[in-house]
Amino acid sequence: MSIEDHGGGQDPRPDVLVVTTNDVPGHRVQQVIGEVFGLTVRSRHLGSQIGAGLKSMVGGELRGLTKTLVATRNQAMERLVEQARARGANAVLAFRFDVTEAADVGTEVCAYGTAVILAQE
Repeated sequence: MSIEDHGGGQDPRPDVLVVTTNDVPGHRVQQVIGEVFGLTVRSRHLGSQIGAGLKSMVGGELRGLTKTLVATRNQAMERLVEQARARGANAVLAFRFDVTEAADVGTEVCAYGTAVILAQE
């Protein structure tokens, strides 16, 4: 099955391929659509902040914060894929994440890359 085949939901591969590389072996960039991004900002939960503060005193993984960051990262990536799909792309190249503090109230996660249409060589 090629990248162009989107199937009826049976193919476990996504209809928009997301890679951190600038190319995909066996495929050529047919068209560059442009930059796409997915952005989300999560506020800090007071309970998890207190727990993280206590945990940081004794060391170890901050599981609650890790779980929240994974969910936030996944949401940003889903939004990136939705934007790429809406613009007609079947792939996103040079995919990256940027994480910053948002005015001391939360964490901003931005997923970004270049939306393209790939064709098999």
